Amino acid sequence: MILDCRVKITFLAMTVFLDFHMTSEELQHLRHSLAHLLAAAVLEMYPDAKRTIGPAIDDGFYYDFAFSSPINDEDLPKIEKRMRELMKSWNRFDRKEMSSDEARVMFADNKYKVELIDEFAGEGQTLTLYTSGNYSDLCRGGHADGIADLDPECFSLSKVAGAYWRGDEHNDMLTRIYGIAFATKAERDAHLAMLEEAKKRDHRKLGVELDLFAFSPLVGPGLPLFTPRGTILREQLVAFVWALMKPYGYTKVTIPHMAKSDLYKTSGHWDKFADDIFHVSSKKTDDAFVLKPMNCPHHTQIFASRGRSYRDLPLRYSEVTTVYRDENTGQLQGLSRVRSITQDDAHVFCRLDQVKDEARAIANIITKFYEAFQMPLKARLSVNDPEKPDAYLGGADVWEKAVGTLKELLADMQQEYFLGIGEAAFYGPKIDFIATDAIGREWQLATIQLDFNLPERFELEYADANNEKQRPVMIHRAILGSLERFIGVMIEHYAGAFPMWLAPEQVRIASVSDEFVDVARSMKTNLEAAGIRVTLDDAPEKVGKKIRDAAMNKVPWTIVVGAKERDGGDIQVKVFGSEESLVISQSEIVNRAVEAGKLPV
Repeated sequence: MILDCRVKITFLAMTVFLDFHMTSEELQHLRHSLAHLLAAAVLEMYPDAKRTIGPAIDDGFYYDFAFSSPINDEDLPKIEKRMRELMKSWNRFDRKEMSSDEARVMFADNKYKVELIDEFAGEGQTLTLYTSGNYSDLCRGGHADGIADLDPECFSLSKVAGAYWRGDEHNDMLTRIYGIAFATKAERDAHLAMLEEAKKRDHRKLGVELDLFAFSPLVGPGLPLFTPRGTILREQLVAFVWALMKPYGYTKVTIPHMAKSDLYKTSGHWDKFADDIFHVSSKKTDDAFVLKPMNCPHHTQIFASRGRSYRDLPLRYSEVTTVYRDENTGQLQGLSRVRSITQDDAHVFCRLDQVKDEARAIANIITKFYEAFQMPLKARLSVNDPEKPDAYLGGADVWEKAVGTLKELLADMQQEYFLGIGEAAFYGPKIDFIATDAIGREWQLATIQLDFNLPERFELEYADANNEKQRPVMIHRAILGSLERFIGVMIEHYAGAFPMWLAPEQVRIASVSDEFVDVARSMKTNLEAAGIRVTLDDAPEKVGKKIRDAAMNKVPWTIVVGAKERDGGDIQVKVFGSEESLVISQSEIVNRAVEAGKLPV
């Protein structure tokens, strides 16, 4: 089913590419231009509306407005129609520099624009005004000239949503209008078809239907509760990652879920993530404690707990454990954004001359892992933004060495990659692996992160061959990242129809009637003894209903037990998603089920 879906999407993508090609930068400029066009249409139709900001986003654009009276999705077609009418005269964008005083006069009736003008003026930025048609707006630029000549159906308005001014819940609530935009109508339509398919696969809906996880208002938002079936998913994924890691010499460690704030002040996380940390109060100590927002500082202290020699390195600490982030309630979304994040975490402490071999081994693990899910990967070298040095730990020389090391590694591996400026972790550059799911969406999941900073901040040391003290290099790595987020991705990737090895319920046995329940129970016992996850449906229902119920639960194998099976005949296995049944002898059913359900190592 996954391959069929991907073939269709790939064919459509090829058709679109042949029809028209636009670079990523050109597409972003088009989307930004369409945000201006949206604002122009809105101000014509709603003169009292106050415009704020309107950037390009991954699949289109949005613009935030303060309306004097509310609008909703039903108003979008008429706004969209006016946009297409205005589009015919938008041939170019004219740029004009202006002073902050001039800008304040021009936007005197718009407090949101005035706030931005004051901020930009305080930072010494040059203000620029861009005009197309009869519409002018303050903007840094990046537009597409000649949009009048493009396919007018290349965009569409998608939805209306609420959004706080500048993302702050203490500010005014604005109305955000979203639009979808691509180079052509065909590409836009392909994206819309993908979004429709994504709705059917929404993990929040399927997770409930398949009894995988739940949320409770008494427990709190962003704190998922995994059911027995969902817990099997978690355990199977963890077992698979461990099976891939173990041959490379990883060892398991265990750390507590809280720590003194001093740990994170030393690491630098305290300053960088102050707003995301949960604080723990105690009446029995004066020490300030927090729930751990990440694991790496704890792991440094395992390394520091005893003297280390160059002969001890590399040390590879692995752990699947939960961290806690104080996310805004409005940003929480199913398993994709939660407050309790179970990380597939590992940290390697090694010598500089060992970095490439260790990182290459991690890349091998990542490749094997995602091959099992038929998810193609591409690599991004995520580096620091040199214009924002305060956002990172360490000096320019440290970053230059770290980035250079990863570039050499990628070259040695003959791995193609693209550059992500500003996408680095605050302590070092990384290689991020972006996986493509069954309906063409991209997910950044796995990562290899190089860190020269934390060993320095924690004064980690090992003795080299001359018994001189040296700093180790630290490699952070994740294969599936957050278990919660990855399970959400997997639910949608497979549309809930998991492969046999991952499925919470691998086999369901349905008895035709009470007469055959004992035979069905015996078969269940044999399969369970071999480690198969199997259930028995012996309810007094018609067998057709039992088969439909198994299909609704997307059980990989369904076996109906009746007279033929009682008398020793071959077993017909109904395979979910297939029109044809497997025919397996009774002497082979256990072995075949075990083979089908084993980890894909």
